[in-house]
This record gives sequence, C-alpha cells and structure tokens, in this order.
Amino acid sequence: MRDFFTGVRYFGQGFGILVRRPRLLLIGMLPAVLTTIVLLGGMIALIANIDHLAALVTPFANGWPSGGRQFARLAAGVALVGAAVLLGLVGFTAVTLTVGGPFYEHIAERIEDDLGVTVEHLDLPWWEQFLAGVRDGIVLLLRSLIFTTPLFFAGFLPVVGQSVVPVLIALETAWFMALEVVAVPFYRRGIGLRKRTAMLRRRRMLAVGLGLPAALLCMIPLLAIVVMPAAFAGGVLVARDVLGAPQRSARRPR
Repeated sequence: MRDFFTGVRYFGQGFGILVRRPRLLLIGMLPAVLTTIVLLGGMIALIANIDHLAALVTPFANGWPSGGRQFARLAAGVALVGAAVLLGLVGFTAVTLTVGGPFYEHIAERIEDDLGVTVEHLDLPWWEQFLAGVRDGIVLLLRSLIFTTPLFFAGFLPVVGQSVVPVLIALETAWFMALEVVAVPFYRRGIGLRKRTAMLRRRRMLAVGLGLPAALLCMIPLLAIVVMPAAFAGGVLVARDVLGAPQRSARRPR
C-alpha cells in the first residue's frame, strides 16, 4: 500500500509541476484535446444507443419474463459501458501518446532537467518514437481485450457483475494507463515495452497508484484534457523511481 500511495502522490506532483509551468501544461493539452473530441463522440454515441446494443447482445433473453430480461440487459449495458471505458481509456492514452510524442518528449526533458537528471539519453527521431508509440499502443490494446472479454461475460453474473467487475475494470485500466504514461522516460533510455512492463510488474502498486486516479478522473467529460498531461508528468517521476534514480523536488522555473 505504501507504493500505491506513492504512485498517487506522484500523480499529484505531476499536477503541481505543470501548474508551475503553465506553458508545459498547454503543450501537453494539445494532443489530449484532439483525442478527446474523437473518443468523446464515440462514447456519447454508445450511451445513446446502449438499450439497442444491450438487446442485440442478449438475444437469448427475448423469451424470458420481463424482470429477468431487463436484468440481463442491464447487466449487458453495464458490461458494454465498462468494456468501452477500459478500451477507450487505453486507446485514448495510446493515441494521445502517439499523436503527442514530440510534445511529451519535450515535457519529460524539461521535468528531468529541473530534477537535475544527468543520465545520458537517446536522441530518438520523432518518426521512430511515433512508430514505437503506434506499435506499443496496438500491443496494449490487444492485451486489454484479453482482460476485457472475460470481464464482459462476468458482467452478466448477479451482484458480482455490478460490484466486483467494475472494480476489476478500474484496476486493469489503471495498470494499462500507467504502462502508457511512463513510456517516454523509458523510450529516452532505450527501454521498450517488454522490459518496461517487466520492471513495472515488480512495482505494480506504484503503477496502479499513478494510473487509478488518472483513469477515474478521465471518466469525467473534458477533464481528461488536463489530467493526461499531469499523468505523463507523474509518469516521469514513477519512471525515475522504478529506474532507481534519486527523487528530488523540481526547481522552480526562472
């Protein structure tokens, strides 16, 4: 639990860093704005048609009594929205990172400069980081589908589907989001997705502590535009912790 609360604290510190550096906050908001417009439209369309979609995936309940049919479709609706939230947040983070790679590279560089980082970094071309972001985003999206599919069917279980399943979805979303928002500091050191995942697994609760508040706040419409830059800034701090770098307070900008 200490690691979990440390991850939450890093997320808060990410907000603090960007509040003191409003220019960096604006830079980080640009890719999030573009991605939010697209995904928010998709989520609104899903919710507007949730009754029809829930009936579409529960044809077996057509002949059931009214109470059982409504319960099955309510469970299906909860499962569909939960799965969409998980895939949407993982996809949102992946697309935001892919589109905003150069922006977040600049933010990570400035934060690490303020922290007095002296580690030699790789100077990656923008296109190489873009391709790496696309590849890793697809891999993480496919992995999230592996977890989403059984959770979707578990959503039909009485009580469990409406209580335990949403909690599991939130935790899995937090984990996948953390894998994304810490990517840039690892990329800058030549560390790819596989090794990054292995390192974060050893500090899983630290990653969840970073990703959970970010994931929950991103569910509030439009707030993701501000949350994502803060999550990426917090990701720099988490990455430094996982990599064993000494943690120091960032210097105030002159």
